[in-house]
Amino acid sequence: MDSALLLAFWALSISLALTPGADWAYAIAAGLRERAIAPALSGMMLGYVVITAVVAADVGALVSSMPVAMTAITLVGAAYLFYLGVGVLRNPPVPEAGEEAKVSWSQWFVRGFGVSGINPKALLLFLAILPQFTSRVAHWPIAGQIVALGAIHIVNCTLVYTAVSLSSSAVLKTRPQIARLVSQTSGLVMIVIAALLIVEQWLQLQVA
Repeated sequence: MDSALLLAFWALSISLALTPGADWAYAIAAGLRERAIAPALSGMMLGYVVITAVVAADVGALVSSMPVAMTAITLVGAAYLFYLGVGVLRNPPVPEAGEEAKVSWSQWFVRGFGVSGINPKALLLFLAILPQFTSRVAHWPIAGQIVALGAIHIVNCTLVYTAVSLSSSAVLKTRPQIARLVSQTSGLVMIVIAALLIVEQWLQLQVA
């Protein structure tokens, strides 16, 4: 693959990973319960693996060409983000004595997968961006190039979200009140993103 294209994609990918959003909010929430970091991030990265595989298999292009399917995916993703956001607002994760024993690995993993895997914005982002950094004259097939680019983005996201989780754990662990406020803010971010997705779909229906 063209090294210049790879470098350009890496720069774009790291800038996207550094942009706060639902993934950041979930990474911060996981950071406040240290043993939740690994399962939460593993779930999110698996979500990106699935999206990469979907785009590489060209299934994503088929889905994006079907307005009804895309609307359904968007609404499901928005509903899930809303559900998670409400849960964080009602029960904000804060560092407490004995909290480590209460962490459910599977719950954090599944929710992490939902945050990134059931994310129509991520799917459309991959569909719009990854093909632009592929080359038909390269030795690798297009699908292989997309998998490689997806892997680069997953590595970048892993590094950034791990730093976000560990930072929230280190900075907020001794400040329970601030930790609660940050957790609630993270939940609010999820709810706002969910609302924006729903409004966007409603506006598109009005235009159609």
